[in-house]
Amino acid sequence: MYCESSSLWWPRAILLVDMNAFFASIEQLDYPELRGVPVAVTNGMTGTCIITSSYEARAYGISTGMHIKVGQKLCPNLIQRPSRPHRYVEVSTAIMAALEAVSPELEVFSVDEAFLDVTDCQDVHGTPARMGLLAKQIVYETTGLLCSIGVSGDKTTAKYAGKLQKPDGFVVIPPWEAKERLRDVPVTELCGIKRGIGGYLAARGVHTCGDMEKLPISELARRFGNPGRRIWLMAQGLDPEKIHKNVAPPKQVGSSKVLPPATKNKDVLAVYLQHMAEFVALRLRRHHHQAKTFEVGLLTDTGWIGGKYRSAIPTDDGRTINRFCLTMLTQHWQGQGIHQVSVRALDPRDADAQQDIFEASPEKQRELNAVMDRVNEKYGRWTLLPAKMLNKSTMPDVISPSWKPYGHRQTI
Repeated sequence: MYCESSSLWWPRAILLVDMNAFFASIEQLDYPELRGVPVAVTNGMTGTCIITSSYEARAYGISTGMHIKVGQKLCPNLIQRPSRPHRYVEVSTAIMAALEAVSPELEVFSVDEAFLDVTDCQDVHGTPARMGLLAKQIVYETTGLLCSIGVSGDKTTAKYAGKLQKPDGFVVIPPWEAKERLRDVPVTELCGIKRGIGGYLAARGVHTCGDMEKLPISELARRFGNPGRRIWLMAQGLDPEKIHKNVAPPKQVGSSKVLPPATKNKDVLAVYLQHMAEFVALRLRRHHHQAKTFEVGLLTDTGWIGGKYRSAIPTDDGRTINRFCLTMLTQHWQGQGIHQVSVRALDPRDADAQQDIFEASPEKQRELNAVMDRVNEKYGRWTLLPAKMLNKSTMPDVISPSWKPYGHRQTI
């Protein structure tokens, strides 16, 4: 446990609240018979990919992204649970609302993580460490769930601290200790630095955060621009990134689905692509957007294949998007095994934006889509759907990793 003088003021104080095995923990909370046993959550009972697992399952080596059959071999008594995204959203929304009692400067980083800037709350709640404990208490009293807390003077160090002790962790790294605490930490342990940037840094002798001082900040700035400057400062425990309370308009609207390994049935691929086309169309309509440019892709053993397609007019219609999917399937797929399908709208814009004077307005189809959306909203997803999708595949709702309880990322 970290102790500090109650009179010590931090020039900047950031909390990271990270829920522990969030989806699996909610299953164990709602179903007491699952407590203390290994649980794996998948996208429906027919799902093949483990979305998350309880800590009891992780003790057997089970991890996110693992095929359920592999998990069952590692742990024969593994209990598979279908995901319940609406329940997870309900709990997440309650957590985020409750945390505003600690600080109104809150950024929902994902469905199970939040940053809080508590700098200006020190006169109200006391030290940053005390506010971290307060946040942990509020989460438990609100939901009955445990979380891990990271406390530091910037977002990156707070996030690093939050993953040091799991589950139910609590780690404080004062800002004046951050640089030294990070010195021997691999740069790829920091949020946002993965293989691409990590490889670039390694080629220049930067493997740990302490090595970053050997590299001029100007070199990173030339290669990556302002994000490069931020990367350099992150390694020093000086991440300047602020809390983002508002959600920026989406630059893309997309949906993807992992398939059974090496799927080669063209009809199956067409059905999954149609699902993704309808998902993207629904999300565009839900946020009152339309798009002209769409990217359709299939993941093979050697990488992605596919292409970009452009509509004559901005659209939010699933039939139009699905035509692009079928064109891609005909043009690019040559019978190889497919592991994932993806459809993305690359240039979403406000549906009220003025259209070109020569663009036709498919009002009838818009009215039909609006009616279908109202029925599905009231009676459940896919109550009304294109005939080709009937009885062809079941695709439960999923939560995007960037889900937020408001704005453009609210879509499940």
